[in-house]
Amino acid sequence: MKIIISNSSPIPIYEQIKKAIILQIMDGELVENEALPSIRSLAQDIKISVMTIKKAYDELEEEGYIVSIHGKGTFVAPKNTALARENAQKEIEKHICEAIEIANKYEISKKDLLDLIDIFYGSDC
Repeated sequence: MKIIISNSSPIPIYEQIKKAIILQIMDGELVENEALPSIRSLAQDIKISVMTIKKAYDELEEEGYIVSIHGKGTFVAPKNTALARENAQKEIEKHICEAIEIANKYEISKKDLLDLIDIFYGSDC
């Protein structure tokens, strides 16, 4: 498992860890039921506090990306397509909001914005 942390990033370290793990799950680098490093092991590997790793793992478990089995370890959760779809929709919503803000700033109409979506949808952007 590859996790690169940036100490100069404004994003909290536990969030960086979460994002790295989620990205690896979504990209198929971490597959369902694959064992993750223990909290202590990962903390030692990337030289981060055990509590920071625990916070990242706890949130990943709450969000359904990983499961912890007492005495056995932490594993990638079975693929939840509804969860993946919801996360994709959240990301799309963020980008749509940004596009609307830009359109409003430059007085681009809703119709023109929708026309752009129609043009680009299905193409290799």
